[in-house]
Amino acid sequence: MSAQPELVTVTIDDRTVQVPKGTGLVETAATAGIEIPVFCYEPRLGPAVGACRMCLCEVEGMPPKPQAACTLTAQEGMVVKTAQTSPMAAEAQEATLEFILVNHPLDCPVCDKGGECPLQDLTFRYGPGSSRMQFPKRTFEKPIPISPAISLDRERCILCYRCTRFSESVSEDGQLVAENRGSQTLITTFEDEPYTGAFTGNVTELCPVGALLPTQSRFLIRPWELQAAPSICGMCPVGCNISVETREGKVRRIHSRNHPEVDQGWLCDKGRFVYSHIYAEDRIVDPMRRVRRRGFGAVSWDDALDEVERMIRAAGTRIVTALSGSETIEQAYALAQLLRCGVGAHSAVLPEEFDEWIAAYRLPLSAIAAAEAVVVLGDDPVVERAPIVDLWIRQARRNGARILDASDKLDGLERIVLIDSGDGGERIGRLAAKLGLADKEGSGAFYLPETANGRGVVDAWAAASDDEPVDPEPISLLIVSGDEAAANPNVRALAEKAEAVLAITMFQGVAVGWADVVLPGTSYLERDGTYVNLEGRLQRLRRSVIPPAPDELAWISKLAERFGVEVSPYPAVVFEELSGKCYGGISYAEVGEHAPLPARPARSDVTPPSAPARPSKDKSSAGLQLVRYRPLFSGPAVERVPEIQFQRPAPEVELSMKDARSRGIANGDEVVVGSNGSSRELRARLSRTLRPGTVRIADEHAEGLQQRVEVSKPDA
Repeated sequence: MSAQPELVTVTIDDRTVQVPKGTGLVETAATAGIEIPVFCYEPRLGPAVGACRMCLCEVEGMPPKPQAACTLTAQEGMVVKTAQTSPMAAEAQEATLEFILVNHPLDCPVCDKGGECPLQDLTFRYGPGSSRMQFPKRTFEKPIPISPAISLDRERCILCYRCTRFSESVSEDGQLVAENRGSQTLITTFEDEPYTGAFTGNVTELCPVGALLPTQSRFLIRPWELQAAPSICGMCPVGCNISVETREGKVRRIHSRNHPEVDQGWLCDKGRFVYSHIYAEDRIVDPMRRVRRRGFGAVSWDDALDEVERMIRAAGTRIVTALSGSETIEQAYALAQLLRCGVGAHSAVLPEEFDEWIAAYRLPLSAIAAAEAVVVLGDDPVVERAPIVDLWIRQARRNGARILDASDKLDGLERIVLIDSGDGGERIGRLAAKLGLADKEGSGAFYLPETANGRGVVDAWAAASDDEPVDPEPISLLIVSGDEAAANPNVRALAEKAEAVLAITMFQGVAVGWADVVLPGTSYLERDGTYVNLEGRLQRLRRSVIPPAPDELAWISKLAERFGVEVSPYPAVVFEELSGKCYGGISYAEVGEHAPLPARPARSDVTPPSAPARPSKDKSSAGLQLVRYRPLFSGPAVERVPEIQFQRPAPEVELSMKDARSRGIANGDEVVVGSNGSSRELRARLSRTLRPGTVRIADEHAEGLQQRVEVSKPDA
C-alpha cells in the first residue's frame, strides 16, 4: 500500500485550500477556483521552465518581487496573491503582455488561431489598453514550411519553448531548436532540415499562438465555425481519443482528446493528418461491376445487391472472407451473421490471432511510464505498429526504467511491463506466466496488433457461430472487406485462385482490375460503432461526416434479409446483441467518451498459451535474417495524402552495430542487399537496439528479397 500524501495548507487570494505537498502552484490555484494565466506551462512537457513570465504573482516571505508561479510548489502555510489581489502582480502581468506584443503582428483576423488563441484572450483580460510603442514591428519571411505538413510564422512566436521542449523531452527527436540568444532567438529545425518523425503535428496543438499551424487547414477554418465530434482514431491499435472537427460537412482538423490512460493527449501524424484520404480523387461512391470488353462500370445499388446475392448463392459454403481489422465490431458481426449463419460459410482470413490469456495481464498504457523495467520483444519497431506506445516507453526511460529485451535478467524487479510486436504474441504470454505477472501489481503485458480493431473483429467473427471452418478448395467466392485486406499480398494471392471476388473498398486503385464486383467502403471517420484497442479497452467510434455512399451495415442488413437472417442496420442494436456474448452485457450508451479499462479476470480463468510447434530456422544458412515490417506511414490511406508523403520510409536497411562493424559499413553508406540472385541498393542505418544477425527493411523496399540476405558495400 502506498503512503498517503502529506497535505499542506495554502492561501491564494484569501482562499484556503489543502493539497498534497509539492503540488504545482498553478494546479493549487485551480483547486481554489482561481486561474493563474500561463503560456509556456504544460505539465506533460516535464518540469516548468518559467519562460513566458505570464504567471507572475506575489508570495509572502519570498523576496519582494514577482515570482513565476509555474516554478513553485505548494508548501505549508504559503500565502500567494495573484493579479486579482496584488497590484505588483497585476503590473507585472500587464508589462509581460506589453513586451510580448511589442513585435507581435496585428493579424488576428486572418490568423487560423484567432478565436481560440490564449494570447488574444489574456490580452483582453490582463493586457494594456493601448500600445506605447511607435516604432515599426520586426518582420520575418513567412510562412516557413518546416515540413509539408507544418508552417512556421516567426512573427507570431512568443518564445514559450513548448515546441522545442516537446521535441527534446517527449518525442526525443531533437529536431526543433532555439537558435541565437536574447531578442534574436528564433525557433528553427536542426540545420534547417525538414521536421520529420511520427509525432511532429503535436507542436501545432501545443503552440499557444498561431506560430505553428498545420498546412492542410490553413485559411480554411474559423474556430468558432467548427463542429467537434468526440471519437477515436482508427489508424492503429492504440485507439487514441480524438476530436474530429468539421466545417460545412467536411473534416478540417483532428485534435487530441486527452485520455490520460491511453494517449496522454498526444497524437501521431498519421492519426492527425491522414483524414483527408476520405476526399481522394479515386474514392468509390457507387457500386462497380466488371463489364466484358469495357472494364468496370458503375451500377445501381439494387443491381449490385442482386449480383452479390447471385454470387453468394452460387458459391454456397465455398466462400472465404478476408477481414481488414479496420471494420467496426458491429460491421464484422453483421457480416459474420450473414455469411456464417445465413450461408454456412465459416472460412475467414482474420487480421489477428488472439487468445484470452492476454486479459490476465491487462494494464492501462499509462502503467508503462511507472514500470521499473520494460521488456520489448519482437523485431518490428514499436513506433511503426503503435506509435503512442513508443512515447510511453520513452517516458518510462526518463523516469528511470530499464528498457530490456528477452535475454536480460529480471531478478528483483516487481513492476515489469512486457511489450511484444511479434506474430500472435504467444511468447509474451509464456514469459508473462513464467514471471508471475498476473499476481504483481503494476506488472502486465501488451501485444501490439497490426490492425486498428483486430481484437474486436476476431471477437465479432467468433461470436456469430461456434462451427469450425473448413477451408474450401477451390474457392468459389472471395469476399475482401476493407482496403487493408485488399492491399495485402496474401489476400491478392487468394484472389488469383478464387473463381469470383467481391471487394469492399474505398478507392478504385486498390481493387478495381482484379475484383468482379466492388462495393464502396467507408472510413472510420464516417462510421458509428465500437473498436477494441490493444489494451482490450472497448471504445466508441462516432460518425463525424456523412459518407458518399451507404455504410456497410445498411447494405449488409438488406442483403441478409434475402438469406433469412435478421441484421439491424443500427450499430446500437447490433452491439446490444453482441455485447451479451463478448462484453458482459454492457450497453452501447455505457461505452462513454473516456472508456474505462475492464478489470483483469481471475488468474484461474485464464490458461497461459502453450509453446506452439514452429518450424526451425535454418541457422546454417549464410547471411542475415531479414525482418520485413509494415511502416506506420504506409497503406492506401497514407498514399492519398500529399502532405504526409515525406514521412514515408526511406530506402534503407537497418543493421546492428556489430554486423555493421564486421562488414566495414558506416551509418549512411550505400550498400547492396542481396539474396538468391535478387539485390537492392539501399542506405545503411545503424541501430543500437537491433539484435545482431538481423536486418530490418520496410516492406516497400524489400521486394524480391528472401528470408536470409547478405549486406555489403557495392565495391566489396
